[in-house]
Amino acid sequence: MADNTAITPENTSTPQEDHTVDAAGQVAAAPAPEAAQEQPAPTEDAPTQSAPVAPKPAKPKAVPSPAALAHKAPHVKAAPAAPTYSQEEIDKAEAFGRVDEQGNVFVREGDQERQVGQFPNAEAKEALNLYARRYLDLKEKLNLFASRLRSPKIKAHEIDESLTSLKEETKQPEAVGDLAALRTQLDQLAEQGQARKAELAQARKDAMAKAIKERTAIVEKAEALAASLGDSTNWRSTADKFRSLFEQWQQHQRTTIRIDKADADALWKRFSSARTTFNQARRKWAQQRDAQRSETKRIKEEIIAEADQIKDSTDWGPTSHQFNELMDRWKQAGRAGRQDDDALWARFRQAADVFFNARQADRDKTSVNERENLTKKEALVAKAEALLPVKDAKAAKQARQELAKIQEEWDGIGFVPRDDVRRIEGRMDAVDRQIKAVEDAAWNQSDPEADARVSSFEQQLAAQLEDLDRRIAAEQDPAKKQELEAEKATKEQWMNAVR
Repeated sequence: MADNTAITPENTSTPQEDHTVDAAGQVAAAPAPEAAQEQPAPTEDAPTQSAPVAPKPAKPKAVPSPAALAHKAPHVKAAPAAPTYSQEEIDKAEAFGRVDEQGNVFVREGDQERQVGQFPNAEAKEALNLYARRYLDLKEKLNLFASRLRSPKIKAHEIDESLTSLKEETKQPEAVGDLAALRTQLDQLAEQGQARKAELAQARKDAMAKAIKERTAIVEKAEALAASLGDSTNWRSTADKFRSLFEQWQQHQRTTIRIDKADADALWKRFSSARTTFNQARRKWAQQRDAQRSETKRIKEEIIAEADQIKDSTDWGPTSHQFNELMDRWKQAGRAGRQDDDALWARFRQAADVFFNARQADRDKTSVNERENLTKKEALVAKAEALLPVKDAKAAKQARQELAKIQEEWDGIGFVPRDDVRRIEGRMDAVDRQIKAVEDAAWNQSDPEADARVSSFEQQLAAQLEDLDRRIAAEQDPAKKQELEAEKATKEQWMNAVR
């Protein structure tokens, strides 16, 4: 796994914070209808005015002609901007204010009054209505902030910024209404804001602890992998595991709370150290593997050279042993890498095939000759078996002479297939034993002590024949059974000779 990805503990993207509030009320409150109220649509009783300003002498205004009025487009009063307030709310707010003859607007705060603005050349009711709505707009901001405090997405800095803004707006507001109640509500919101900040701080602390725990688990897995490295390590599989852990690390950075830099740096240092340990160990293993493969390649090149030297040999036995030894050395040499091994093995196999194919061709030729020799020897053994039975010494002498001629011809024929050697020679030996038995019996009859031994020999032969009958009946192997029957035939000849 390449370790070249340049990252810092917290340099990947993180979820963007929700900025759904403004600096004052946390949510985008409806535009205050100040402009519309400060510049009411023209009516018969009130001329168009700009925003309240310091008192100025009213200038006489020219009365438009009927023709001008006829051509002037009718003015449509703008619809009241949301939020709208009930008349009851407006009346309660207006109860805290008054307007004097000069159009100055005052608000009552406790036992004192404070001028909040001026609306000359307008009815008192209209002026009070404007400043009462300003009060209700400000109260609506506090209500919106109270709702915002209950939102799970609010941030601690938003609470502080909103409270600062609302305190400034409620300090000396240019509005008519129960300002004392408004400030009391703000004080209560300030307390709620502090409590909410404490909740957010605890939630952040818990989220931070959870994130650190999760990232620590990734680090510990990486460290466990680094600690488990050894001669039996599957480097490809372990590299895949490290790659997976690194992807988990990046995914965790993108999807969880941002960890404090000190903790993030410490965890990253541990994770990076584990990866470095793995990469260094893998490089060392790769170097050793390459060196071993080079040595293995050298050894196999030597084996191939030796194989090329002996591949044309016709000394089948010793050369076969040499090739077997070369194969053992090849297996012990190890691997030289898949590509090199395949090429080297093809060269070695080519040399071995030259020898073994030649040996097999020679064996095939020899096998044909041996089968021909077997046919000749089977004819000879049949000729020898035709000399039997031999009944007396004279017949035995003639049979021996004929058998000698057959044996001489037998020896000149040569080898037969290995699997048939024992069988064919056993048949010839059986003929020889039967003739010899008659010869021995004739000699024993001429021996002065033979009579004393005949009876004992006859008893032994009888016991042996009984034993052979039992063994022949129990034997399952045809070849062994044939040998036992040949032995029985010989002993029967001996018995006939003794009698």
